Amino acid sequence: MLRVMAIRLFVSFDFDHDEDLRNLLIGQAKNPDSPFAVADWSVREPETGNWQEKIRGRIRQVGQVAVICGQNTDSATGVAAEVRIAREEEKPYFLLAGRTAGGNKRPSTALSTDKMYRWTWENLKTLIEGGR
Repeated sequence: MLRVMAIRLFVSFDFDHDEDLRNLLIGQAKNPDSPFAVADWSVREPETGNWQEKIRGRIRQVGQVAVICGQNTDSATGVAAEVRIAREEEKPYFLLAGRTAGGNKRPSTALSTDKMYRWTWENLKTLIEGGR
């Protein structure tokens, strides 16, 4: 059986509050029927110097960007920059509602037309395959 190459996915998330969610997504990438592989290039360094150019280079190397939205994502400046860079680099991205309890906030740079999707395995596979 011919297996399609997995999409390389950059994961944007609030490092201070949602690292557990990123770890869950990395776990899902290991499922045998996963259509994506996580390019785990998270950077936790002060927002000085050329950190945005480092992120830009990493985003250029992936097929899509998944933005995990938690309860503090609206104030996460790193996530805001990554979403802006993804748009500038014309990389498709999607917003995932990270917390099932609700209260998930969109990044400050998200477009008003960006829908936040419920995080289920089926939704995730559909989003990776371009269903938006």
